[in-house]
Formats: sequence, C-alpha cells, structure tokens
Amino acid sequence: MVSKAVGGSVVRHAVTRRLRHLVAARLHRLPTGSRLVVRALPPSATASSAQLAADLDAALDRALRTSTRVPQDAAESVPS
Repeated sequence: MVSKAVGGSVVRHAVTRRLRHLVAARLHRLPTGSRLVVRALPPSATASSAQLAADLDAALDRALRTSTRVPQDAAESVPS
C-alpha cells in the first residue's frame, strides 16, 4: 500500500513498481498460502532500492520469526 503521504502519483507509482520488484524476488521465503501486505512509509519515496531491499528483508525476517513462535499464553494452556 502506498498512500498519498508518500508523494504525488508519479512518485507513488515508482515506489509501487520498486517494491513489487523487490517483493517478487522474495516470495519464495514465505510459507505456501501466506498473505503479505507491504505498507510504504513516506521516506520510501527518497530511499534507494538497496535501502528498500534492506528494510523489506528486515521486515520479512521479523515476520517469519514471529510467525514460528508459539504465543506464551498458548504454550501455558497446553496440557502436559
């Protein structure tokens, strides 16, 4: 998602194209059936592609790490 806060139409579409390209190269990292939403923040308008890639990689790493954890309250409710 690229809101108007990122910039005008030309800027938003450029950011969308750059993110689409970066995400396509990383889809293999996601489990089958996963859904991914990427929200571009205003600094993405002036970020380099390398910076966008680094930020996307960090977000994916965090999301994948979080999705494999068992929530604390769920772990406590499992009978032994």
